[in-house]
Amino acid sequence: MNIGAFSISLNVKDLQKSKNFYETLGFQVFAGDESQNWLIMKSENSTIGLFQGMFEQNIMTFNPGWDQNCNKLDNFRDIRELQSDLKNQGIEFSKTVEEGSSGPGSFVINDPDGNTILFDQHV
Repeated sequence: MNIGAFSISLNVKDLQKSKNFYETLGFQVFAGDESQNWLIMKSENSTIGLFQGMFEQNIMTFNPGWDQNCNKLDNFRDIRELQSDLKNQGIEFSKTVEEGSSGPGSFVINDPDGNTILFDQHV
């Protein structure tokens, strides 16, 4: 099952300190807006989102329809198909995308340890 490009979204206390730390590890700012307290940083194919004051815990994110550089893919499994497949396998959802809709959408599940996993389709 192809579930899209992976990144981790980190809840950070100090955006500038976190940015400096990850730059030391070789990450560079790829996208974001410091004035809105968020940055996306990349190191080769690794992507980390830094978010200050936007959510309480770290979130694993999969983006159906995108490659690791946020380029739209011609062929991908729509978020609604992924949601249906996971529902059929007995996965419980914290948030669902509207069935029968099209285009961008997202849903949220939690792993057995309570870790949040966001599936977020932008196309």
